[in-house]
Amino acid sequence: MNATNILVDEHKVITQMLNCLEKTVEQATAVERLEEELAREAIDFFRTFADRCHQRKEENYLFPLMQARGFSGNCGPLSVMQCEHELGRLHIDGMDGAIEWASKGDINALRLFVQHGRSYIRLEREHIRKEDHCSFPLANRVLNELDQQNLLAKFEKVDAEERAAGTHEKYVALANRLADRFGVSQAASEALHAQPEACR
Repeated sequence: MNATNILVDEHKVITQMLNCLEKTVEQATAVERLEEELAREAIDFFRTFADRCHQRKEENYLFPLMQARGFSGNCGPLSVMQCEHELGRLHIDGMDGAIEWASKGDINALRLFVQHGRSYIRLEREHIRKEDHCSFPLANRVLNELDQQNLLAKFEKVDAEERAAGTHEKYVALANRLADRFGVSQAASEALHAQPEACR
């Protein structure tokens, strides 16, 4: 198995949560008030599962290895991916900063949350598409079998740490609970079960 398969499976969980965030934004726009708990759960998911668990694997291990195999870190796909990670974090911070007042009906705060939310959803959907169909296939072409094994071992170490903290189970359960609430298609459980035991 290629190490990037783990990242693709995690993208399915993240995409499911993006669809739930989209429903949250639509609901808030319709009633002109943000549901605070729902918004905070989404922010927690994106900061912990999508960033600390998922993007950590890319930034700490995959991208540096791709650079070592000839990809530029200053321009090209790796630079774009890194910049988009940073932009995503800014949108998350923007949403988070607006939650308190948007949940109290402040229209300006609500608009700010919606603006950052919609921008984040667009960014992440396109980012995932580029990684799944461009960056990861490129990586798989240049990484040899030993590279893949070493990368898998590093990913499994990250997952072992998160597994000990219950991170995967917690956030997959959250993604599925919100999918049930909003009638969003579920891919999270299948993605989790498709990963090796170390990732659970």
